[in-house]
This record gives sequence, C-alpha cells and structure tokens, in this order.
Amino acid sequence: MNIKASCHNEYGKLKSVLLCPPKYLKIEEIINETQRHYKHDPLDAEKAERQHKEFIRLLQEQGIRTSLLEPDERYPEQVFTRDIGFVLGDTFFIANMEMDIRFGEEAILKNWLEKEGLKYVDLKGAGIEGGDVLIDGKTVYIGISERTSPDSVPMLAKHLPDYDLVPLPIKEEYLHLDCVFNILSEKDALLFPDALSSKELELLKSRFDVIEVKEEDQFRLGVNVLSLGNKKLAALPQNKHTNDQLRERGYDVVETDISEIIKSGGAFRCCTLALERE
Repeated sequence: MNIKASCHNEYGKLKSVLLCPPKYLKIEEIINETQRHYKHDPLDAEKAERQHKEFIRLLQEQGIRTSLLEPDERYPEQVFTRDIGFVLGDTFFIANMEMDIRFGEEAILKNWLEKEGLKYVDLKGAGIEGGDVLIDGKTVYIGISERTSPDSVPMLAKHLPDYDLVPLPIKEEYLHLDCVFNILSEKDALLFPDALSSKELELLKSRFDVIEVKEEDQFRLGVNVLSLGNKKLAALPQNKHTNDQLRERGYDVVETDISEIIKSGGAFRCCTLALERE
C-alpha cells in the first residue's frame, strides 16, 4: 500500500506516521526547560530505544502504519521527526531547519520521500520547524519561537492561499508551540498558559475549551500528547493530573513510558511526523 500525505487536523484517526529510533540520542546543549530540569540526570540511550520500540508497538496495535528513518550519528535529536517536515492538507512540506544541531536532517527525509514517491514542497527563506505548526481545518497555528521565524508565516502563506495562518509567539525557553499548546478536538485543547502572552491566551481560550496543564506536568511535556483518533491519546503515565483531566473530558488515555526520550526535550507529538489522518 502506497503511503499518502493527508492531514487536515491534529485529531482525526491517525493512519500513517514517520518515526526515527533514538539510537544516537544525547544532549549536546540545553534547548528548553525540560532538558534544563534533567541536566543532572544522565540520559540512557539504550533505555530510550527500548521505550521507543514499545511506543511503536502501541501505534501498530492501534492499526497505525509506522515507517522509520535511518538514524545517523551526526544528529542526536533525530528522534524528533515532527520538526523536519509537516503535512498541511494534502501537501508535504520540508521544514527549513536553521539550528546547527538539526541542520542536515532534511536530506535524510528527502531521500525517504523520494524513495516512497511522495511529492513535497521544500521551504526556503525563513526558519520553520514542524513542532511550531498545528493544523485545524483551514486554520494553521504557527509558533513564533527560537526555531521558527515570523517571516515563515508569509513564506508558508504563499503555498496555502486558502488557509488562515495564525502566528502565536511563545516564550523562547519552551522551544516549540506543540510543547505548550495542542489541539485535541474541534473544541478541546491542552495549554500551558505561562508560555504565552495574555493576547495569545485570550485568542486560544475564545476558540477552544482549554485544559490547562500544571507546571508539575509541564516539565514532563504534559501538553505534548499524541492524538490517535476517536478521542484516544498516547500520554505519559507520570502526568497524572493532566491525564485525569483528559479522562474527565471523555478521552481514552493510553499510557506508555517514554520518560527517557523526554529528558532530551520532546515527547509523543515531537517523536511522530503524522503523514495521514482520516
């Protein structure tokens, strides 16, 4: 079966996803508050690999097609496939990664796409990473962060004339938008309010019924769950407060431990480049 690129929101049934094993995972520099929290707690790459395999097994049990990029020792953060590309509508975009620690990963993704026969748009001109891009129908939210420039909004708009692009500046220490904001359904969203200004908070609360993540879960990236479809979510068991709130809203929270990967600054959404959702 050929792989297809088609994502029109963050919560439709996930059918196909691209991942990369964390074989060479390590922390070379502190990139966000999560890594800073764990800076004195050594990262065990072998344990991270075991947890990643279990996560893949969970996805496959849900009927999700999993494809893997080949890990390269030059790229210690390659496990976070969400950042190197993203699908908006029926178009696959290659991110423009300008940070030295990630620069060059795009070539591996392009080779995989060409092998699979998937067409793509190669974004150039302004820095943008997939962790800063969330889609909800004809609306695309773009985090303005250390990794994604304000100039990325008009750059992307040229390719998406029928979409409403909404820039959301976030505080630099939180790295990506999907670390502090995540759309769960047409009406629900997870949010860590401390990462945004009052203007952005007011906008998001006017559009979504917001579930606020407490700081005790935020350093374990409680916002960064992965929607599997039909109100089912992959989440970290340690984020009890957030998971309890989700269950109260009728979500089926499937817990699996990727705590070793989280030490490197990303969680479930970060580790998955969604290719197709129903």
